[in-house]
Amino acid sequence: MSDTTTIDYGQDSQFEDYFALLKPRVMSLVVFTAAVGLLVAPGHKDPVIAFASILFVAIGGGASGALNMWWDADIDAVMKRTQGRPIPSGRISGQNALLFGLWLSVASVGMLAITANFFAAGFLAFTIFFYVVIYTMGLKRRTPQNIVIGGAAGAFPPMIGWAIVTGGISIESLLMFALIFVWTPPHFWALSLFINDDFTKAKVPMLTVTHGKQATRRYILGYTVLLTFVSLALAFTSIGGPVYLATALMLNAMFLRGAWGLFKRTEAQAEKHHYVAERKFFKLSLLYLALHFTALLGDAALRALDLGLANWPVMVG
Repeated sequence: MSDTTTIDYGQDSQFEDYFALLKPRVMSLVVFTAAVGLLVAPGHKDPVIAFASILFVAIGGGASGALNMWWDADIDAVMKRTQGRPIPSGRISGQNALLFGLWLSVASVGMLAITANFFAAGFLAFTIFFYVVIYTMGLKRRTPQNIVIGGAAGAFPPMIGWAIVTGGISIESLLMFALIFVWTPPHFWALSLFINDDFTKAKVPMLTVTHGKQATRRYILGYTVLLTFVSLALAFTSIGGPVYLATALMLNAMFLRGAWGLFKRTEAQAEKHHYVAERKFFKLSLLYLALHFTALLGDAALRALDLGLANWPVMVG
């Protein structure tokens, strides 16, 4: 993809527009899950160093967003949901967005190597590469499995947070990755059920476009069942505990019920009710992930207070 727009660093480019390039909503999820991965990891990191490390992970996530918007500017201009973004609206040139994203990528990886370790920095570099090259450039416009495979990019941050402290990977960090990885398809497919016209106009082969909405509802239910097993498995690791287990049981019951409701609905019913159930399921999916990771922090706090959870996996095993 190329852009011949003249580079302009003038005052017309507002700070708010460059900040919007970072996809702040997505960045907030990156920051939160990476921070949880860091806080529940065994070992200790100086608070200042830990804060700086998470900041650089956030910047790396923002860099991915900027590069994604640079590449996808043509389809963003077509879709109603994204027409107001800085590049399709003409507020920032494509080349400026590209340079901004590349600069942030290099800076974030380099600084994370200094504040944390080379393994975590390499992991961040791979995450940026995966999201921009593998997902955005390679998968998004070619296969209905785009969000399934590409979802890995959003699942790496807790592993990076864990690696900042430990310098490696463990079953706990892999299960945190798996939780987000398996959660992403039903979360995004629920969204696609009520904004499918955007993907159709942009010719993005989302599952709702290539296989239809009824098939998508079946996939949502299937992935939700799989997600339940992944979610509960995390409860029986060293970072799990009673808070997480109770939270996971409650949320999975709600999520399964919601997915079953979507599965039973016909498209005619969904249209008649203006996709209310689909929108509720999408909002529930946001709460689902946030509360799972918050519960991990709850059990970490209990362990820090030494409330008898030191041998949690043994106690429940």
